[in-house]
Amino acid sequence: MTDCIFYGGKGGVGKTTCAAATALRLADAGRDTLVVSTDPAHSLSDSLETDLGPEPRELEAEAGSDAASGSLWAVEIDPDARKERYERLARALAADLRSAGIRLDDEEVGRLFAGGAPAGSDEIAALDLLVEYVDDGDWDVVVFDTAPTGHTLRLFDTPEVMGLALETAQSLRGQAKRIGDAARTAVLGPMSMFGSGRDDEEGLESFRARLERARQLLTDPERTEFRVVLLPESMAIAESERLVATLREADVRVDRLVVNRVFEDPEDGCSRCQSRHERHLERVAEIRETFPDLEVVTLPEREGEVQGLETLLSVGGRLRSER
Repeated sequence: MTDCIFYGGKGGVGKTTCAAATALRLADAGRDTLVVSTDPAHSLSDSLETDLGPEPRELEAEAGSDAASGSLWAVEIDPDARKERYERLARALAADLRSAGIRLDDEEVGRLFAGGAPAGSDEIAALDLLVEYVDDGDWDVVVFDTAPTGHTLRLFDTPEVMGLALETAQSLRGQAKRIGDAARTAVLGPMSMFGSGRDDEEGLESFRARLERARQLLTDPERTEFRVVLLPESMAIAESERLVATLREADVRVDRLVVNRVFEDPEDGCSRCQSRHERHLERVAEIRETFPDLEVVTLPEREGEVQGLETLLSVGGRLRSER
């Protein structure tokens, strides 16, 4: 079975670095691994120093790596590439409602599918691809570099929200279809049944089933783990506490916190450096106290961007990413 690892947290804390480093380490350990960016502001290409697109691409093994290593693949989701599918489903629903005399404009259909929640096409695309990549069975592990905290919470809310919206939509659609079929039969007789295929209805049901499958994967502790990335700052601790609580309320497994950019080596004689070092030590101690049941991993602050396979591999070693 394919395992899933999600990295989440506030924007700019280093989720992309952690996801890329984890994926590279897993591949180096012999597992076929896919790393996925679901953040609309992609930086995975920069981290891996390669051009990525909406389809998984295999990266060449790093020079000197073990020939028995697993493969490393990467992909950046393009939300627009997936949005058309859901727009087509919405249009199919609206067409059937109109055939029964129920008029909905595009904005009203959009509200129906959103269920009053702020779910967006990027979250839907992420869930759709989660199911696709995991159930294809082409990889041993799929590592997700998720969007910032607010988007992440929406992603995990989406299956339930969309499931309820689709249940309502299908009920309305069924009523409209029965009324429309009765009217057509009364006017045209048996000829009314020609051309009344059920492709769109099956599409709606398939869509709902895939969302339910996504929820099963997200809440399966044997297959899915969510890791929270944060900086050694007081506000970040509070935000991470809310994120962990929300994920656990959704029955998502959270075992690990990654504290990134910890200042570890102050220069001798630099009082400012020493003060910053001590402050970071205090914040890390506070994090361990706030989350006593979670493993806390620290990553040192580095000069410049963390880019390239060699650098990422060293970060992966600190993450102890074997699963």
